[in-house]
Amino acid sequence: MLLKWHAVVLFSLISLSIGWYIKEPKEPKQAWGYVPVRANASMFWWLYYADSPTQNFTELPLIMWLQGGPGASGCGYGNFEEIGPLDSDLKPRRTTWLQTASVLFVDNPVGTGYSYVNDTLAYATDLCMVTSDMMTVLREFFNSRAEFQTIPFYIFSESYGGKMAAGIALELHKSIQAGKIKCNFLGVALGDSWISPLDSVLAWGPYLYTTSFLDDKGLKEVTASAKKILDAMNKREFKLATLLWSKAEDIIEQNSNGVNFYNILTPDTTSRASLSSTASETASFLKLFQRHVQYQNKDKLSDLMNGPIRKKLKIIPDHVKWGGQAQDVFANMAEDFMKHVIDIVDELLEANVNVTVYNGQLDLIVSTIGQEAWIRKLKWSKLKQFSEQNWKPLYTSPESTETAAFHKSYDNLDFFWILKAGHMVPADQGDMALKMVRMITHQNH
Repeated sequence: MLLKWHAVVLFSLISLSIGWYIKEPKEPKQAWGYVPVRANASMFWWLYYADSPTQNFTELPLIMWLQGGPGASGCGYGNFEEIGPLDSDLKPRRTTWLQTASVLFVDNPVGTGYSYVNDTLAYATDLCMVTSDMMTVLREFFNSRAEFQTIPFYIFSESYGGKMAAGIALELHKSIQAGKIKCNFLGVALGDSWISPLDSVLAWGPYLYTTSFLDDKGLKEVTASAKKILDAMNKREFKLATLLWSKAEDIIEQNSNGVNFYNILTPDTTSRASLSSTASETASFLKLFQRHVQYQNKDKLSDLMNGPIRKKLKIIPDHVKWGGQAQDVFANMAEDFMKHVIDIVDELLEANVNVTVYNGQLDLIVSTIGQEAWIRKLKWSKLKQFSEQNWKPLYTSPESTETAAFHKSYDNLDFFWILKAGHMVPADQGDMALKMVRMITHQNH
């Protein structure tokens, strides 16, 4: 086993030192590699240098993108379905974030995407382990790429990635203060984020009722199921709360004729046959995984990542299949899944770290009213002043007359309400997402 670990370390360090730089037609400069974070656990990263026609990458910020799940791949889904230079058909994306920043995708936690474990005991089981692993990655990244140490660095996230981003941002801030990591960290953006699972769950009924996806009877049933989750959380029975969460979603699907949890106005393409009611704990976790992670490993993207992209990257170990360990990633985080991190956001704000919250209007799983609910619970000393601000309408361009979003800001907290977007804001409203990125990173163009 020791020899195997040394082999993994050697292989990973060789890939890091080489950097695997390429420059292909229609593609920006890239680099990728593995970082061994613990024994039997290695994480994959993929960097795209900013591709602006007027500015060098050294004049633009660096953004790290964290996907949700846990178990969904940023190097796959975030890259090819949301913000990378190419879509899943390998056609140029008009609204890629590379126009305005370099982007670092990391498959996180270990076992996600191309990241992998060689021992089932090496999976992360809580936010603390996830954060520790990411510090190892970031320390190695900034040490080996000194050109990025002074470039403004931001963490952007989506869904469960936001919960992880909050913890990672706080630990990164502390590591920089302690001189352990050298980088110019300027803020974290939490997109449709699982910051307070309970507040999200309690908002399901009211949100669906006001959008006519539930009648009085349905609202009563969904509210009752949410109360069971609340009771479990109050008793600190976190794994039970996760299982009850699954049952609450079943009740929503039954009462709403299968509303799409990620965009209420888009048909749900999930195969309901594969989500039949089950009783065992294992089966319930499998159902949750299928509903919330597997759809991001859909066949087309999986074929791309395990075919042409794997061939291009050249460093993926033979035993690693993209997305092959995702189900185990999700299951190992089940105990931690329903825990909130409102206190971590409070610490970030009090430490003067810039925090942005953004949310899609049509998202159910993490509805905007649920986000507003946990923000009201912040103990941040400037919350009252933030709350008293008037929000301002935003437009995608000076010529546009249609409101694309609303924005409120005070000191180091920003909130963006993104209209006509679901859970995946950049996929649904690419132009507005790009404008938001430029506002957050202080680029006036």
